[in-house]
Amino acid sequence: MAEGWARKLGSEQFQVRSAGIESHGKNPSAIAVMQDVGMDISGQESTRLDQEMLEWADLVITVCGDADESCPALPQGTDREHWPLSDPAKATGTQDEIMTAFRTSRDDIQQRVARLLERLAGATH
Repeated sequence: MAEGWARKLGSEQFQVRSAGIESHGKNPSAIAVMQDVGMDISGQESTRLDQEMLEWADLVITVCGDADESCPALPQGTDREHWPLSDPAKATGTQDEIMTAFRTSRDDIQQRVARLLERLAGATH
């Protein structure tokens, strides 16, 4: 979801890649809640983080506790920021409750990405 928001909100100013410590495949609930707001992320792939991506990046954002604890050492000059989000894929309950968790996460991520892009745009001027 973060990659989708970053591409939509900052595609003209920033290059965006998304990867994880593990590859989990596409989550149909994430795709559905993003479609609710008119965004198609079904073409995005679950990619495993590699050294080439780390060397490419100026900034790495980790989300969820596991990513913060498992993030490899970053090359010198690469900044890191952690967003302590709960993982909606781990939500339990009824289908409505699970989808609510995904929508809450989607909206939180949108706000965080927007604030980050504003901050980065201000730093480049």
